Amino acid sequence: MKRFHVHLNVQDLPASIAFYSRLFASEPARVESDYAKWMLTDPPVNFAVSTRANSLGIDHLGLQAENEEELAELKARVADAQIETFDEGATTCCYARSEKHWITDPQGIAWEHFHTLGNVPVYGEKRAVASRKTACCAPGTREANCHG
Repeated sequence: MKRFHVHLNVQDLPASIAFYSRLFASEPARVESDYAKWMLTDPPVNFAVSTRANSLGIDHLGLQAENEEELAELKARVADAQIETFDEGATTCCYARSEKHWITDPQGIAWEHFHTLGNVPVYGEKRAVASRKTACCAPGTREANCHG
């Protein structure tokens, strides 16, 4: 089952954690000094907040695949729709190792399709190289230190 992903840039992480924990009636699955993530089951959402970007609000949206087959299905869907894709492959971002690719909607909002392979102790371990300019973890962003 795929899970919807939302990543917001926030100014005050403790206030955001308190707010979203009350809203979701759930504590975050992971909390770091600059990041928190809820893995909600009803509805199935990977909801993350971080303080790493220069602007507040939606950083990026996405679909998290449960396995390699679902990720391949998502990639085939965008290829069939002739949507330009940045295939990042295996990478480290947002305290996780993932296999991912990116697309951009007509408004310029970055969408990531990814399959999480495991956790890592740091936010990102390598820099991205493409031309995406809005999302913290999207390729080629102003927050290059975020990305792996």
